[in-house]
Formats: sequence, structure tokens, C-alpha cells
Amino acid sequence: MTGRRGDRGSVTAEFAVAVPAVVLVLVLGAATLGACSRQVRLQDAAADAARLVARGESTARAGSVLAGAVAGATARVARHDDLVCVIASAPAGLPVPIPPLRASSCALDGGL
Repeated sequence: MTGRRGDRGSVTAEFAVAVPAVVLVLVLGAATLGACSRQVRLQDAAADAARLVARGESTARAGSVLAGAVAGATARVARHDDLVCVIASAPAGLPVPIPPLRASSCALDGGL
């Protein structure tokens, strides 16, 4: 069985088009998983920072906990009644422009 002469090289052309698309999907999938991992680390660090501030540690110490967990993270401390809340944000770290990651956590103020 011989193929038609006009079909010669069509598999190579289809492969050349499909490979970049597959690579792009894999890269964006891996980057999204990385951003999800950063979100989880940011949330855990915000909880740790809220507990530290509630126990009487300085806000600078809480900020260093956040910066140690997620590069580029910033924190804001707010007090609501008997709660100490830490609102943290960090860049997503994706190669596409999206809003920064945000996490917040509150702890019961131990200084009451």
C-alpha cells in the first residue's frame, strides 16, 4: 500500500503545530499548581502571624514570618473587638498578569 503523494509530510506539519500547544498547556498547568502552593503557604503563614501578634509579638516579627514563607509577602494587622487579624498579600508568581494572592486569618487576642 502506498500513500498519495499530496499527503506526504502532513503528519510532520500537524506535529509541529500540536507540540507548542501541548507545551504551553503543560507550562501553564505547572505554573498554576505553583500559584496554588503559594496560596496555601500564604494562608498558613497568615495564621501563624495572627497567632504571634495575638500572643504579644511585634508586627515586624509577624511580617518576617510571612516573608520567610512566601517571597514578597506583605501583611496588615487589624484589630476587631477581641480578635487580631492579619491580612496578607503576595504576588502570584505566574508569567501572566493576574491580581496578587490574598489571605487573612484571625486569632483571639491574648492581651485582653
